[in-house]
Amino acid sequence: MSSYATAPDGTRISYRIDGNGDGPAVVLIHSLAMTKAFWDPVVAILSSDCKVVSMDCRGHGASDKPAGPYTVELFADDVAQVCKEAGVARAVVAGASMGGCVALALASRHLDLVAGLGLFDTTACYGDDAETAWSERAEKALENGMGSLVDFQKTRWFSDSFREADPDTVKACVDVFVANDLAAYAETCRMLGRCDLRDQLSDISVPTGILVGEEDYATPVAMAQAMQDAIPGAHMQVLPGARHLTPLEVPDTIAVTLARLVAHAG
Repeated sequence: MSSYATAPDGTRISYRIDGNGDGPAVVLIHSLAMTKAFWDPVVAILSSDCKVVSMDCRGHGASDKPAGPYTVELFADDVAQVCKEAGVARAVVAGASMGGCVALALASRHLDLVAGLGLFDTTACYGDDAETAWSERAEKALENGMGSLVDFQKTRWFSDSFREADPDTVKACVDVFVANDLAAYAETCRMLGRCDLRDQLSDISVPTGILVGEEDYATPVAMAQAMQDAIPGAHMQVLPGARHLTPLEVPDTIAVTLARLVAHAG
């Protein structure tokens, strides 16, 4: 079932519910410049047992694309509104890359909604030079178009072997990427440059699984390790040979982690 939730500022957020409506809820938040379809391989595995909610973050896909500035806290409030309108009182919440930042913000602002956290290829902070680096990426997109970033993105997203073995998935991601609204993409880049949730990690008290590709150089293993060190009881797994978009590269492994979080959340 596809529908829209309406955020307090009037922004419409597109979301979809798949699977067992009576099962435990899993909420999925996509990576930068992707859409809810990013999660399709994982949804296909989980939907037999779980009620799976996926969404297009504001500025992405079929959701509205209002002017900025954007913040991860604003995105987290959008997720909370989706949960409210989708009839989800508590869920395992998972995010990839940008989506992981949003999931962390949700755990801080709406902890009552979060039964467990899946943090995939993500970080609580992109580093001391993040604001400058992300601003430069935003400006490149605005000046030269999304296509100017494609070659850079493809090698970050997927390992060499995956790009050769599954060109259709790579092409689908590229097609979604280049279709992004330029202004919204730029605002989201700037949002990630400002993101710093490190001070909130020690307060997380729900089961947390952290997965990262061994070859991920967008959010490398050291960033995942820093989160594990700061989140009480968090479990981390490094995925051999994988890069940044592990929900597409190794969806079976991601689904197993989410199923375990659902079981632990009880």
